[in-house]
Amino acid sequence: MYNSNKLYNDSGFKKLEDANKFIESLENKKAVVVEIKKSKQKENPPLLFNLAEIQNECTKLFKIKPDETLEIIQNLYEKKLVTYPRTDARVLSTAIAKEITKNLNGIAKGFKDEEIQAYIKKMAEEKYKTDLIKTKYVDDSKITDHYAIIPTGQGFENYEGLNELNKNVYKLIVKRFLAIFYPAAEFNKVNITIEVEKEKFYASGRVCIKKGYQEILKSTKKTTENVENSENIEILNSLKKGMEIEVKEFLTKEAETTPPTRYNSGSIILAMENAGKLIEDEELREQIKGAGIGTSATRAEIIKKLEKIKYIDINSKTQIITPTKKGETIYDVVNLSMSDMLNPKLTASWEKGLDMVAKKEIKPDEFMGKLEKYIKQKVDKLVVKF
Repeated sequence: MYNSNKLYNDSGFKKLEDANKFIESLENKKAVVVEIKKSKQKENPPLLFNLAEIQNECTKLFKIKPDETLEIIQNLYEKKLVTYPRTDARVLSTAIAKEITKNLNGIAKGFKDEEIQAYIKKMAEEKYKTDLIKTKYVDDSKITDHYAIIPTGQGFENYEGLNELNKNVYKLIVKRFLAIFYPAAEFNKVNITIEVEKEKFYASGRVCIKKGYQEILKSTKKTTENVENSENIEILNSLKKGMEIEVKEFLTKEAETTPPTRYNSGSIILAMENAGKLIEDEELREQIKGAGIGTSATRAEIIKKLEKIKYIDINSKTQIITPTKKGETIYDVVNLSMSDMLNPKLTASWEKGLDMVAKKEIKPDEFMGKLEKYIKQKVDKLVVKF
């Protein structure tokens, strides 16, 4: 059936009757294991927080808006607990990396939190390396004005006066920071190919064999998931190439395609940072930096303004964003009259022009001349002349 026009994709039929006929053709036929691939996988700790990343995380965990997150981190910064918040960088500078033990020692001595102290104790007992210089967490080329948000290891005299939410956000920053000193998580992965009447079926399983940094960053939900994965991988591990296995049953399942999930006030920040590309993979996300909408300092305010002028609604409990009728009308008008205003490429081209002015590659008058000409052309198109 591979590449058959009866299929919607590799795992789905367009019509139920075709799926049922397919099942009939396979009933009571031999199933043989034709290929087994076993591999070990490593997963490194994620990069540190920049403002966009922690705003997204706080929306997910605490259901708060990006401007509230910024306010909290600004407060932590003023209390000398964390570094400067309005940053796009997710790495450290070489100079900071050389003195990073000061931050660690400060947390070890001053932060009276049992969970955090247990992580630091393990770091000392297991003799985890604290030299970050040749790691992905240090890169001077990826820092413009400020490095990533990290705990300073100071300011603990102000900690007890914080409210619960401020304390939770601070702990989140500390955990992400400590995680980069922990080893990679390790997994066993098994991929199996089974053949029935020249039709191939695939199964795979992955189980964590060494938690590494996930000990700090992963939630308890993952633990139950890992138990299930262990059971699955044990079944897959018991198979051998050429083995004939019993097929208990073939099943059909009806499914529908689903639209993408709506943005919430945190995920929209990531989408703005990457000019509409909401990429979960952090390595890919780092590669397309520099083409975003707004800056780390302005994105939360943009969303706040859109809500204030009633172009969007933000659900206070879920933080899900929906456009208002007014917002949709404005969008339609702009789309029909000057659609390029809705394209992030326009923002990127203006940013590039400003960057060229800053580098003295073009004169400010030349940039302003082009900008004024563009605006005049657009306005002239809209003005109704009597």
